[in-house]
Amino acid sequence: MSDKGRPRSFDRADALMRAMQVFWEKGYEGASLTALTAAMGINAPSLYAAFGCKEALYLEAMELYVQTVGTEIWAPLETAPTAREAVNGFLLATAEAYSQPDTPHGCLIALGGLHQAAIPEAVCEALTRHRTENMDKLRHRLEAAIAVGELPGGVDAGAIATFYATVQHGMSILARDGGSYEALKKRRKRRNGRLGRVDEKRGVIACPAGLGNSPGKLEVQSGRGKSTRLLPLERISGA
Repeated sequence: MSDKGRPRSFDRADALMRAMQVFWEKGYEGASLTALTAAMGINAPSLYAAFGCKEALYLEAMELYVQTVGTEIWAPLETAPTAREAVNGFLLATAEAYSQPDTPHGCLIALGGLHQAAIPEAVCEALTRHRTENMDKLRHRLEAAIAVGELPGGVDAGAIATFYATVQHGMSILARDGGSYEALKKRRKRRNGRLGRVDEKRGVIACPAGLGNSPGKLEVQSGRGKSTRLLPLERISGA
């Protein structure tokens, strides 16, 4: 009987889950065929027969990760009544998800392919697509807040979304370096304090540091379309 016609002697779904764990912990380039087959409990010919190649296995494992891991991170963007609470919940859920004791720390999407020269183009494109989709989720929540008047119309929702996505990626690296849940929560608290400082009387909002041209300052945008100016962090956040 040929290999093609022989029934599989392993659970494909379980093998994929185990491969996902290896890729999550080691990244694409760090996950050797030996490590993958050992974790999956199969030999190399069985891996190729079931999944095609390492690249195809990674892409499938990445989709499994997106569908099953850390989905609670994004729930606050849908359920929180205000943008500030949504971002706070998003960062708090990120801290918890990235520091679980029984899984690799950090995010597969953020850490899965940092050295693009060593990674197939299709893998790089898939990682970039998921990162962009994550930023879009943040941007859409901020745009919704602008639409209902919670945030002034002059706010750059895309820039703020990029900022908080970058904070999340930094939390992923901190978690991978051994950062605890408490350490990640502290980082979340410091960064979320920069969102939503709205002065209703003056019609201004403090946006995250780095979105203006002056280091160490926050850009203050007028909700009535007036000129933008910069104020030191301590003037806005009370830091």
